[in-house]
Amino acid sequence: MTEATDTGTGRRIAAGRRWGMVLGVAIAVIALDQLSKRWALDRLSTGDVVDLIGSLRFKLAFNTGMAFSKGSGAGAIIGMVALGIVAVLALVARKVESRVQLVLIGIVMGGALGNIIDRLTRVGELNPFTGETATGFMSGAVVDFIDVQWWPVFNVADAAVVCGGIALAILSARAPAEPDPVDDEPGDNEPGESEPGDAAGVADGPDPSAP
Repeated sequence: MTEATDTGTGRRIAAGRRWGMVLGVAIAVIALDQLSKRWALDRLSTGDVVDLIGSLRFKLAFNTGMAFSKGSGAGAIIGMVALGIVAVLALVARKVESRVQLVLIGIVMGGALGNIIDRLTRVGELNPFTGETATGFMSGAVVDFIDVQWWPVFNVADAAVVCGGIALAILSARAPAEPDPVDDEPGDNEPGESEPGDAAGVADGPDPSAP
């Protein structure tokens, strides 16, 4: 069974537990994302705005592009790229050696899948802001509602992808390098240890019985 080492404790993580950790975190992020979007649709569809702290408020928006309202109309391409990222992260998770990295991978995967769900399930729905109906593969609009008024409107999935990705990159960059393999070249043995070719650990030197 493939195992990974928890660099924080020195313990090894069984493959089943590692995948359970990644998938558990991803599912939790997806659930939080979809529940928050459902609340936004129910609460903000009439155009209401909920003011919170400072410039932070909840305001409903729909996005057919990428995170933070970029690339409008390219939902299918963006969705396929997101699926590719999820696949790459799944491959990376097989070799990570830290529980924290596994959690971050789950966060990013959950965020990417949260928006993919919108693109798949909202196909054919009317966008109340544009009056257009989404048609085509992954053409559904992503629900955004977190508005800080100095940044494009986003959602929980966007925040998970961006924040989790940045944290994962920083943690990976700071990870200690793998130790160099032990050099077993002749001459590097500890005092008292025999060199290859020595008989029963007898040190090299002149034969006392020689004339």
